[in-house]
Amino acid sequence: AAASMDRICEAAGVTRGALYHNFGSKKGLFEAVFRQLDKEIGDRMDASSEEFEDPLDALLAACFGYFDAALDPEIQRILLLDGPAVLGQKAREIDEASAILPFAEALGELIESGRLRPADPEAVARMLNGAMIDAAMWIAANEAPEETLRKAKDVLQMLIRGMETKSAA
Repeated sequence: AAASMDRICEAAGVTRGALYHNFGSKKGLFEAVFRQLDKEIGDRMDASSEEFEDPLDALLAACFGYFDAALDPEIQRILLLDGPAVLGQKAREIDEASAILPFAEALGELIESGRLRPADPEAVARMLNGAMIDAAMWIAANEAPEETLRKAKDVLQMLIRGMETKSAA
């Protein structure tokens, strides 16, 4: 917020006109950075899950990848702190498209296959996503982030594994 457009343009090596043409405003530039970091987290989550053949283990690994990203100061600042304040509802819309919808799809496949108990996948995704965002903020703000990370992973695993059907457990 304190950076002037001139300082931003100078640091990026572009003209003010080029910045406005591509992003419309400083808020537009911030949204582009927010979206890029959001995509990078999605890529990290995908990479975290690739080594697992079991879809439930892959889902948990992806979720853990999100928590691991909460240790990154850039992620903490832009996605967890500044993003919601600067972008408001737009940040939620970005999260819905990048996180909630794919999460609901993965959960739906696990529910449909009988691996997880019947439930509305979107409702489960929204509830778990909200808990994960809050946990990520807890990890980021905690004086012992590694310990908090471990606790968050343990509880998320307990919650998701608690949805397994008896035949799958």
